[in-house]
Amino acid sequence: MFNSPFMMLPGITPREFSYLQSATTGFSEPQLRGFLMFYSSKRRNPDDMVLYCILGFFIPGLPRFLLNQIGMGILYFFTAGLCFIGTIIDLVNYKNLAFEYNQRMVFESLQMIKMGNLM
Repeated sequence: MFNSPFMMLPGITPREFSYLQSATTGFSEPQLRGFLMFYSSKRRNPDDMVLYCILGFFIPGLPRFLLNQIGMGILYFFTAGLCFIGTIIDLVNYKNLAFEYNQRMVFESLQMIKMGNLM
């Protein structure tokens, strides 16, 4: 586990680590490097999500915009974070928000690697 290339990702959680290991089983070294290149550029650090959620009290919807949830971001923006209740819930669930976003980014990165191998 400690010599895994996934450990270089800042703020990686055990849940994310096991998800990445299962998603990349059978990858060669070049494929794994390419995957990490795509994934690390798109990934959201759960530790940074806490900061974004706190800033959501001053800029409503900021965490949702950063997670590419544009509709929810607009809703939070115009309702002051659903009267700050939604912002508080986001602050409590910041790890789940980051993990769900990162799961989508794993899927996108895997698709990029698969497209690269077909060419």
